[in-house]
Amino acid sequence: MEKNSKIYVAGHRGLVGSAIWNNLKEKGYTNLVGRTHSELDLMDGVAVREFFDTEQPEYVVLAAAHVGGIMANLKYRADFIFQNLQIQQNVIGESWRHGVKKLLFLGSTCIYPREAPQPIGETSLLTSPLEYTNEPYAIAKIAGMKMCESFNLQYGTNYIAVMPTNLYGPRDNFNLETSHVMPAMIRKMHLARLLNEGDWSGLRADLEQRPVEGVDGKANEQEIMDVLGKYGITPDSLSLWGTGKPIREFLWSEDMADASVYCLEHIDFDDVRGTGPEVRNCHINIGSGKEITIGQLAELVKHTVGYQGEIHWDSSKPDGTMRKLTDVSKLHGLGWRHRMEIEDGVPALYKWYLESIHNS
Repeated sequence: MEKNSKIYVAGHRGLVGSAIWNNLKEKGYTNLVGRTHSELDLMDGVAVREFFDTEQPEYVVLAAAHVGGIMANLKYRADFIFQNLQIQQNVIGESWRHGVKKLLFLGSTCIYPREAPQPIGETSLLTSPLEYTNEPYAIAKIAGMKMCESFNLQYGTNYIAVMPTNLYGPRDNFNLETSHVMPAMIRKMHLARLLNEGDWSGLRADLEQRPVEGVDGKANEQEIMDVLGKYGITPDSLSLWGTGKPIREFLWSEDMADASVYCLEHIDFDDVRGTGPEVRNCHINIGSGKEITIGQLAELVKHTVGYQGEIHWDSSKPDGTMRKLTDVSKLHGLGWRHRMEIEDGVPALYKWYLESIHNS
């Protein structure tokens, strides 16, 4: 890519897209194009076509997606499969119609089977059943990768699919109903500490920035106590979902962005298609290759936030997949490795979260 090549980053305001956008800017790319959801609804096929007609991007990063944690995946199953399929269909289809030179598709390691051998290599795809809680989202992402792979094989396009592991970092989603495990845990622990200490000004500042079920910083104390109690946050203890036993791998979003831009700059479909008669599993895992239990993560967050209360695990709630560690040997072989370790990343994310409250 040239530094003045026109690059469209779909989803440039989200956790993934904003990190990629910033990485591209830091590397000197000057012709970046982004649209907010209010400016361009990616589920609107006509609007997406008109956007491509007007902008004619040379490169596309498809980071836009409808995402969430276990609670959201269980509750909004239709939304997760329908919206993601629609977004992918429109953006990938218009990229092909408009002769985009290269497309980078962002997926997720939830595409892999629940019982996949660990660490999970790219060849584990479609070898056994998926985890039930996120099956609709995973199927949508598998369809997107297969769409990229199929366009490459039929039309000679150069679409690369990367599968990041569990991400965390600046601009993360801290909504208690829809967030992933780490930001949800950080915010719950933060609110629990404030409640435990009787810091009502801090509680109100947090809720004013990010209301919970419509309850903001102007609500009375009982309303605030009631809504936080629904999420297991009380003055004396904090309840977290599951048993704390599942093992997860986490990657700092800015590391993911650096790996993604590295693939955009240096990796082509021919580098990953293999030499066999059947071309499949051309995607690339992006991760740290390191893991931590959810219980250990909770202790790290507790220490970082300074929460002094009790933590209780609600085993009536689902754990999700018990272990999910990616095999990142393909990525290492292509020349990239992560930098941020989780012991430094959790404090960095909490610092960003506090600044987001006070700088609003």
